[in-house]
Amino acid sequence: MLLATDLDGTFLGGKMEDRLRLYQLIKENKHIQLVFVTGRGIESVIPLLNDPTIPRPDYVIADVGGTVSDGHSLAAIDAIQHEIEDNWPSVYELQEAYANIPGLVYQRVPQQRRCSYFYDASTDLAQVRQIAAEKGCDVITSLDKYLDILPKGVNKGSTLKKLVAHLDVPTDRVLVAGDTLNDLSLFETGFEGVAVGEAEGALLEATAALPNVYHAKQAGAGGILESMERHERFSDYVQSTIAPPLALNASDERQLIMVYHRLPYERKMVDGKLQQVPPQSPNGIIPSLLGLFEQGRPGVWIGEEVAMEDGPAEERQQVDPARYPNLDVSAISLSQKDIDQFYRVFSKEAFWPTIFSFVDKAKFNHKDWKHYLKINQLFAERIAREADPEALVWIHEYNLWMVPSFLRMLRPDLKIGFFHHTAFPAADIFNTIPWRREIIGSLLMCDFISFHIPRYVENFIDVLRSHTPFKKLKTVNVSNQFLTYSMALGVEHMTKVISVEGRQIRLGAQPVGVNFELIDRLLKKDSVAKRIENFKAAAGDGKKRIVSIERMDYVKGPLEKVLAFGEFLKEHPEFQGKVELINVCTPPSKGMRIYDKIRDQVNQAVGEINGKYATLDWTPIQYFFQALPFEEVLVQYALADVAWITPLRDGLNLVSKEFVATQGILNQAGVLVLSEFAGASVELPYCVPTNPYDRRSMTESLYQALVMEEEEASIRIKRSFQQIKHYDIHYWGQDFVEELEHSNQTIEQ
Repeated sequence: MLLATDLDGTFLGGKMEDRLRLYQLIKENKHIQLVFVTGRGIESVIPLLNDPTIPRPDYVIADVGGTVSDGHSLAAIDAIQHEIEDNWPSVYELQEAYANIPGLVYQRVPQQRRCSYFYDASTDLAQVRQIAAEKGCDVITSLDKYLDILPKGVNKGSTLKKLVAHLDVPTDRVLVAGDTLNDLSLFETGFEGVAVGEAEGALLEATAALPNVYHAKQAGAGGILESMERHERFSDYVQSTIAPPLALNASDERQLIMVYHRLPYERKMVDGKLQQVPPQSPNGIIPSLLGLFEQGRPGVWIGEEVAMEDGPAEERQQVDPARYPNLDVSAISLSQKDIDQFYRVFSKEAFWPTIFSFVDKAKFNHKDWKHYLKINQLFAERIAREADPEALVWIHEYNLWMVPSFLRMLRPDLKIGFFHHTAFPAADIFNTIPWRREIIGSLLMCDFISFHIPRYVENFIDVLRSHTPFKKLKTVNVSNQFLTYSMALGVEHMTKVISVEGRQIRLGAQPVGVNFELIDRLLKKDSVAKRIENFKAAAGDGKKRIVSIERMDYVKGPLEKVLAFGEFLKEHPEFQGKVELINVCTPPSKGMRIYDKIRDQVNQAVGEINGKYATLDWTPIQYFFQALPFEEVLVQYALADVAWITPLRDGLNLVSKEFVATQGILNQAGVLVLSEFAGASVELPYCVPTNPYDRRSMTESLYQALVMEEEEASIRIKRSFQQIKHYDIHYWGQDFVEELEHSNQTIEQ
């Protein structure tokens, strides 16, 4: 069959459930050809062609029949297009002829050929038609508002008839669909047709006597499905796709599906037996997420693991029946090769540098993109299988950007939330990604999209502006929690709710907090407390201790920091022998070669500075290229006079918050120097801000921290500590789930 459908109000109209059902039907059936027939110009159709939820049309008839193209290549169908072009008058002549008609306003919209206007009750339509006839043109109107001038005999219907003949499709296998008078010519072709529910009254009146036209009750896509069901020739296509409505389970709480690249435990072979052990998670995100299930909330945790020859394949496992009685894990077993290609190669080489605005380091590989889609589809299919009706789904991180698009098609009943643990770049950076339209289209299938800070929300909004029409329904002032104009990443107002294609999507800024309870418990542990006490007793040399702890990653700016420290020692020789930098760089995951160069550069810079300034009893930089246990990290925070946290870019930076928490719990007065380009900078107004791109700013901020009076330092850390303690990791988890639960609340437009 061939489905030729108008877009706005028809194929793109109606209930979301109906749209997704129709789209899935078309995607899954190779015997259905799809033709978009629209008044839009071809340029404004392009964003739809890249929306992963919408099936790609085989052909596009645009400009109210004036343009006909292949839906995949967008190349003109020359046999038809040339005939149309031969009869097309000069658009400029038409504009001149209609320049002085009252109420007629030229439409400045993306279009290649047609001449389109707005009109109102004051417009003399008879005069408009007379001028058109003199130029060999027809006039088409719709909704008492839109008016198009086209060559005589050229309209949606005539171009469609030529396309059907060109394709040699039997006329009884064609179904046309529309909703405005602009679509009348489609129904006058004699093809089977449906005027969808809520269609323009003028269209219903004009087609009332046409035997080939069915007036549907359901709006938009639902009307198309309704029409297909009643036609014997088309009903077979829909019978297998229309599922009974899903009902919410009887539980007081909705099931929560947690979708994270890590599992809440690790599986290891011990003495020939597969055992579950807690993962190393210093920042406490996994314990926090698990805490959402402590009161018996039903849930499934979906993550990936390396497939084991002797291990269970894709079985549901309980995490801890005593603590989380209704939480199961459904692990997706992947080969090590698949995981490496998906995460260590593609995600880290294509998306990671782009997210953090290092476009020159990005490598875009289309073969790897197909593999990325395959993994994302596996996740979506697993969620669809495991989720109860109307469950909440919380998807984490850019590795799974495309999951919402696959999932929405499979389970339109689910409520989908997405959280970005990274930064989100400005539009001119994000749009360098070859698959940007697909990614944005997928994210717009979510009900709630959240980021660390308001700046990233507004960056996302700017990206949307270059992809799709949308409306802002609600904005909020964010000054109660975040800095506004006083920091590089500050904004005053944040978009809270948007409307896209009739769907309302909620946005949020929810910075991850520290696991305050874990830090407090570990600092009070006898072995940790004694280690801190012994270090302090042994120090006694009056040296100022600067601590820097970060992953070995170019976005963290490790080289810039070391070079700035060398500059500091040169500018302030009075600090030579009296200050030391404890520089801890955690190695990246095995096999990630993209960090080899920065590692070698840091090693060389550290060696040169130590070689230049070290004495027999003083080494300016104590450099550690190793991962420290979290207890040891807390010891370093406790011993520090200054935490020098200076990433070039960072989605948030939990190290800065962990330092504040440690200093606050121990009632100390350490000073936090923090990059303005770390997301946490807009949460911590009492830090000493620094610009890591400016070496003078780096050295001056470090000097300010080292000479700061203890009273001022104490006040700064106490104020920051209050913020950290309130917005902790548990607040973050609960806040996200509450926002997701409320995402169906309608905001009036």
